[in-house]
Amino acid sequence: MDAARGILALMGSGETSPTMVTLHRELVAHLGNGPGAVILETPYGFQVNRDAISAGAREYFRRSVGLTTVVAPDTEADTDSDGVRDQLRRADWVFSGPGSPSYALGRWHTQRVGEILYERVRRGHGVTVMASAAACTAGFAALPVYEVYKAGHPPVWLDGLDLMGALGLPVAVIPHYDNAEGGTHDTRFCYLGEPRLAALERELPDDSAVLGIDEHTALVVDLDTSLARVWGRGVLTVRRRGVSVPVRAGTVLPLERLRDLVSGRGRVADAIPLPRTTVDGESGASSIEGGPATLQEAVAAAESRFDGALAARDAEAMVGAVLDLEAVIAAWGADTEEDQGGEWARTVLRGMIRQCVRPAQRGLDEPEATLGRIVGPLLDLRRRLRARGTYGAADELRAALTAGGVRIRDTSDGSEWSFTAAAGDERAGSGGQER
Repeated sequence: MDAARGILALMGSGETSPTMVTLHRELVAHLGNGPGAVILETPYGFQVNRDAISAGAREYFRRSVGLTTVVAPDTEADTDSDGVRDQLRRADWVFSGPGSPSYALGRWHTQRVGEILYERVRRGHGVTVMASAAACTAGFAALPVYEVYKAGHPPVWLDGLDLMGALGLPVAVIPHYDNAEGGTHDTRFCYLGEPRLAALERELPDDSAVLGIDEHTALVVDLDTSLARVWGRGVLTVRRRGVSVPVRAGTVLPLERLRDLVSGRGRVADAIPLPRTTVDGESGASSIEGGPATLQEAVAAAESRFDGALAARDAEAMVGAVLDLEAVIAAWGADTEEDQGGEWARTVLRGMIRQCVRPAQRGLDEPEATLGRIVGPLLDLRRRLRARGTYGAADELRAALTAGGVRIRDTSDGSEWSFTAAAGDERAGSGGQER
């Protein structure tokens, strides 16, 4: 049996969004022939919609990544916990994502699930992916995000799982590091803001640091080669006592160099540039470079294309923008992050469709509304030309109308006309008889 390559991946956000598909595929490519892939639902296990979240995540990995998964349920029973621990111990691939870091830590410490996850990393067994709330638990200290940001509790550190400690990295991991949802207030650093982070940072030991992971960004540690890579649209930030060292996406660091950064001894110049590659290994840009990396950006881009097409009276481009936006909303439907703007996106889509009504109605009114006012007098002129025996001019007029899509049929009662906008699309005009 082939063993899965040992990898620890920490994602700042977007773990089930289109932006992370390429990375997930790359990680899955390292799997062996082991007993399977497990989604650990604990961080959101308290939510009433946890079954829907799990189903959406399973569908995302099946459809976008080609990975069949099972869900390890959140449970209080010791007997069930023993089964979950064994499931995680044997799995080739383990994923955990959104929810509450404090809830997850409470469960995992009590059920000793954290010990299994720690041993997976320490032994270099399989692929372990910790994202968003779960990533928050990966350091020796963790943020109680919900309690501080939404319930107003004093900022304190919780005891984390210290998965990074298994790699010799005494850090507090903070996902959503560059979050900007607050607009008028500071929601960086996983909704903490600068004053709270600065206060909490003073409580950390001198030999430790904050490890910040931007949204739609990941730190990927190859446990076999002891190399750490920054992937995605943002940066990895090593912060000590208010001094930040950013490590850009596309950089590889030996773990020893990352340890030096955490201790304050290292420099970013020690990093190794990483050539951009696609999942197939060919040179190329990351899948999220140069394109929208969030649902909001994708919607804004589609709306801008639609507005430009409307101004240019380009119906095909208008419809293309509508269809693109519908596809974007569907693609982001499995994203388990909160506040991603799904309803706003659907409102934009409906608005774009409504703007198509007036141009479409004008098109449906043709040729009666416009051509009828033109063709009628021209057919009357053709009738008078023929009555005067000027058949050559009458035939030229008929040829001109035919070239413009107007088909004329002469009958004993006069001339009838119809309009063919395209092949197979023939519509009769009102008042379409010349007598």
